[in-house]
Amino acid sequence: MLTSKRILLIIGGGIAAFKSLDLIRRLRERGAEVTPVLTRAGTEFVTPLSVSALAGRRVFSDLFDLTDEAEMGHIELSRSADLIVVAPATADLMAKMAHGHADDLASTLLLATDTPVLLAPAMNVRMWQHAATQRNIETLIGDGIGFVGPNEGDMACGEHGPGRMAEVPEILAAVEAALADGPLRGRRVLVTSGPTHEPIDPVRYIANRSSGAQGTAIARALAALGAEVVFVTGPATVPPPEGVEVIRVETARHMLAAVEAALPADAAIFAAAVADWRMAQPTDRKIKKTEGGLPVLEFAENPDILATVSQIAEGRPSLVVGFAAETHDVVEHATAKRARKGCDWIVANDVSAGTGIMGGTENAVTLITDEGAESWPRMGKAQVARHLAERIAQALA
Repeated sequence: MLTSKRILLIIGGGIAAFKSLDLIRRLRERGAEVTPVLTRAGTEFVTPLSVSALAGRRVFSDLFDLTDEAEMGHIELSRSADLIVVAPATADLMAKMAHGHADDLASTLLLATDTPVLLAPAMNVRMWQHAATQRNIETLIGDGIGFVGPNEGDMACGEHGPGRMAEVPEILAAVEAALADGPLRGRRVLVTSGPTHEPIDPVRYIANRSSGAQGTAIARALAALGAEVVFVTGPATVPPPEGVEVIRVETARHMLAAVEAALPADAAIFAAAVADWRMAQPTDRKIKKTEGGLPVLEFAENPDILATVSQIAEGRPSLVVGFAAETHDVVEHATAKRARKGCDWIVANDVSAGTGIMGGTENAVTLITDEGAESWPRMGKAQVARHLAERIAQALA
């Protein structure tokens, strides 16, 4: 229930605005107080009278209402709510949020607030898929903004694809989750991230091109859903997220020790790109170039962190998720890896030359579970993280 919870509902301009009327009614049925803000474009789809009648209070729409502004009305509106919901959240509103614009009441409220914000996007499929919109989504997720939807289906414009606003029951569930500190509240989740550096000598090491961006995004998304996150990271170029416990390591053996010390956990997500091999005997002096031959490097196999945790007899996390970075036959190799390691899920991706995924800002993954392989469209790493975090929350529910 949402008894006495204060919801500031911003209604953007789109055909999906008609759903906001039912959303107001359903929120009030659950005991919430709804303060509506209607954008100028929103008035083209629903009337202030109908919104006000359902909310049981006046509708706000004008930034320059002198009576309210004498009391700093827009600041008070933005901070007195327990949650701000934007439904529908248009591409224009999301762009303003991402770039800090404040040229009307809705965008000013969203910029002036320190209250959690939940967006229910709704727009034409081409607008949703446009590179500019996807960049804005990445920015907003990185800023901690919550999303519900959009769904895939038929559009009012006659096109089909992602962009339909989530249905009212879905938005209600997201509101309840946001106000309950998230569905992962009370859950402890371990995340590994970044590369490992395996020393050859004091100045050289074996590594890979992992930036740590995907692992950081996953940790941030899990924390946003209320999880207590332990973040074990190698020397990544992307900084770790705030609000989580950060454990920094260098080598695979260091990472395994940190992981074992961090258990028990409800779930463990192994997004780190751990080096498979290390020098059998790294030297404590720099190897010098000499004439007459190349140095011979003798390798040893690193511990398999994913398999170790997946197969422990006691204290195994309820859900163990591995990652498989492949360059060919991605699903086949990842499926075999899941069986070999004994983990519950594998998130597989193609990191072959030309994809730009390793070290890039986007990812295209296939989630492999007991139920088979589920391919997700290419999207920003923050969006991949949000989808994965939501699936983890469902699995642990």
